Amino acid sequence: METYTLTTAGADLVYDVRGPLPTADGRPPLFLIGHPMDASGFVALAARFPDRTVVTYDPRGLGRSTRADGRVDYTPEMLADDVHAVITKLGAGPVEMFASSGGAVTALALVARHPGDVTALVAHEPPLITITPDGPAAVRARAGVRDAYEKRGWGAGMAAFVAMTSWEGEFTDAYFAQPAPDPAAFGMPTEDDGSRDDPLLSDRSWAVSDHRPDVDAINAAPTRVVIAVGEESRTVQTGRTSDAAAELLGQRVTVFPSHHGGFLDGEFGYPGKPDEFAARLREVLDAS
Repeated sequence: METYTLTTAGADLVYDVRGPLPTADGRPPLFLIGHPMDASGFVALAARFPDRTVVTYDPRGLGRSTRADGRVDYTPEMLADDVHAVITKLGAGPVEMFASSGGAVTALALVARHPGDVTALVAHEPPLITITPDGPAAVRARAGVRDAYEKRGWGAGMAAFVAMTSWEGEFTDAYFAQPAPDPAAFGMPTEDDGSRDDPLLSDRSWAVSDHRPDVDAINAAPTRVVIAVGEESRTVQTGRTSDAAAELLGQRVTVFPSHHGGFLDGEFGYPGKPDEFAARLREVLDAS
């Protein structure tokens, strides 16, 4: 693996390349992206593609990538332009892409803004919360996570986030009537370390989950776009947003093994099924 830094006007973007460029097999590089997950979240998945040249990167302000734009917020357009800059720097033509969570939102914006960058995109569980039928309630639930974080710190915010993302079905009065979840019940710290800069729990990434894909631009692009969902996610928020995104694009979701982090080993506490997940990803990418 070789690690590089690309300096742009707004950030120093660190990216990793596993394998040769140009690629040994003549296929496009496989680019794995997330948000707010950085490259460290794709180690297990990249290892399961030893025959491919695999590229990962840290989004600006996360992991090893730094910001020089004076901002703390994230927008899909900003992130998409960063990914475009890395793809251009690779000089290896358009890529195939697997994009997870907020990274899937970035990837949909990338296809709309830079349609020549990606030949095939698997967008896994994009959290586009406003396009579900209960969009206003989902926005209210998201604000509750931010409020818990602002008032009581990371543990409380993360407990609220877990409660929100594991809720099955639409956000009803029953959801909002629940008592605040106890961080200790989730094995999370109850003390407040004073920080309020988490991109997942603050409002810094709200533009990502508020995004509405440019359907006309995506459908006009030469990219084969697949909206994917984990079989364990079907009834929770990111499963429902995946169904809504697929419907928006005139397709049906493609089901993958496991859950929202189904490609992860156990290093992040909730292991998926990375072998089965990688096999399914290979199958989908290889489909004509």
